[in-house]
Amino acid sequence: MTVKHSDIDLTAFIRDVPDFPRPGILFKDITPLLREPAALRAVIDRLTEACAQWPVDLVVAAEARGFLLGPALAIRLAAGFAPVRKPGKLPAETRAVEYELEYGTNALQIHTDAVTDGQRVLLVDDLLATGGTMAATTQLVEASGGYVVGFAFIIELAFLKGRRKLPADKPIVSLIQY
Repeated sequence: MTVKHSDIDLTAFIRDVPDFPRPGILFKDITPLLREPAALRAVIDRLTEACAQWPVDLVVAAEARGFLLGPALAIRLAAGFAPVRKPGKLPAETRAVEYELEYGTNALQIHTDAVTDGQRVLLVDDLLATGGTMAATTQLVEASGGYVVGFAFIIELAFLKGRRKLPADKPIVSLIQY
C-alpha cells in the first residue's frame, strides 16, 4: 500500500527535547522525521508544491539542518544550491554578516560567487524561531545581488514572532506551526 504524503501527520515525527541546548528551551527535533522515508518525502513534496509557483534560480540554506532540506528542494525546483555557514567553514572568498542573538552575537558567511546579480533565491531552513538566522541570510543574499523570492521551513515557532524580522512582502511557508 502506498501512503500519500498528504495523509502523513508530520507532527508525529517531531520529538520534543526539554532543556536543550540550555535549561528552559523545548527543542523541536526533526531527526525522527529524517529517518522516516515517507515523512521526509512528504516534507520535500509539500515544500516543493508550496514553492513551485515562485521563480527560483537558487536555493540557499543555513547551516546545519537547512542543509538537509536545501539540496533536495533545489533539485525538485530545478534550481542550484548554495550554503550559508558559520565563519571559517567555507574555503573560498566570503561575504559575512554579524547578527544579534538573545544572548550575544553570531555571524554567517556565503561565498562571494555563490549568488549572481538578479538571481531569484529561495531561503530554506528546518525551523523559524526568532528570525535572526534568516534575516542575516537575507542580508547576505541581497548584498550579493540576489533577490529573495520567499522562505520555506518545516517548523515555525509562531509564538517567537520570527516573521517580524523577515521582509513583509515575501511569502513564508511553514509546514508545522507551534
